[in-house]
Amino acid sequence: MLQINPNLADLVADAAAGLRDRLNATASITAAAPGRVNLIGEHIDYCDGFVMPFAIDRYIVIAGCANGTKDARVATALDGEIAVFDVSVPQQEAAPKWSNYLRGVIAGFQAKGYHIPGFDAYIISSIPGGAGLSSSAALECAMATFLEGLLDTVMDTREKALLCQKAEHDFAHVPCGIMDQFASAFGKANRLVLIDCQSGEPELVPFENPDLTVIIANTMVHHELSDGGYAARRKHTEDGLAIIGKKSWREVTESDVTGAWDRLGDPVNRRSRHVVGEIARTQAAATALEKNDFGSLGPLMAASHDSLRDDFEVSCKELDIMVEIARNIGSVGGVIGARMTGGGFGGSTVTLCQSSKAAEIAATLAAEYIAATGITPQIFASRPSQGAHLVFKS
Repeated sequence: MLQINPNLADLVADAAAGLRDRLNATASITAAAPGRVNLIGEHIDYCDGFVMPFAIDRYIVIAGCANGTKDARVATALDGEIAVFDVSVPQQEAAPKWSNYLRGVIAGFQAKGYHIPGFDAYIISSIPGGAGLSSSAALECAMATFLEGLLDTVMDTREKALLCQKAEHDFAHVPCGIMDQFASAFGKANRLVLIDCQSGEPELVPFENPDLTVIIANTMVHHELSDGGYAARRKHTEDGLAIIGKKSWREVTESDVTGAWDRLGDPVNRRSRHVVGEIARTQAAATALEKNDFGSLGPLMAASHDSLRDDFEVSCKELDIMVEIARNIGSVGGVIGARMTGGGFGGSTVTLCQSSKAAEIAATLAAEYIAATGITPQIFASRPSQGAHLVFKS
């Protein structure tokens, strides 16, 4: 069955209560940033490609206040440990591990000349961790937005997203592209965020039809992108481009890949085929959405998943099972298309479907997935939602 997404106002209230209980402080600033799913365009944001994510109505919320010291004291709903670190000095990686996302963002503000005052903060999340829904990008964007409130400044949205991406590179050691942070920062209600990853420019694509819903199915197989699998795939794409001899993947054609197949060697040739195909599929999907041609989206989503499974090898048995269940429901049952989303190696799938049949589809996904794997999934629906923003400042 479909889970009900937690209300943002309730998360804000719970964050304020957590700040009082854990740190004996009263919130004067509250920031929120959403997770994201990607409708199509996977593992090409670092290849000058196009991606089409949207912000989901699941959020990380940070409530806090200045504390008059040079230290940050940060507690979370998921960890009993309180992170305490000096924000008057350049930031370094340290335990607990989750605090490095915050330290990275603080380091980015420091590099821009901001002096960060000491603060108390409490973090709460409705985004499932390890589900491929970019909880790390949401945490970074929420922290950056919280710091904007703390410093009484407003950063350019693109600048803020890039700062958060750099934090992930430098402090989490995940060489991610721009998609996750851009989706969390630029997200709007009823809009997909089509990102040209070569120019770094986002375009908001209407997704206003109330008859369409996206079901997000968390397989409960958690991924860890810092374990090397993600970095290895990115290296494969860099090697492929160098062997083909073009400046950008946007200049590479399918025939270029075919012509260099033996020189590329396995698996770089298959990784290269995925990149070229996925760029084309994402552009075609954007055109289909503009024309309300939903019949074309299903095959594009299917081809995307198959390429990620076979050529890029970032799917897993559980993701494949969830996608296959959705495919078997088919258009007669209200399914338009389904694919894995996110970095892979576990995580979630997205199923674009008719809103009127979403609950029935979710029930089938859950029942058949449990029967096949013995794992109870987490399934909820979302439409495009508001990106990172300051909820409250006194």
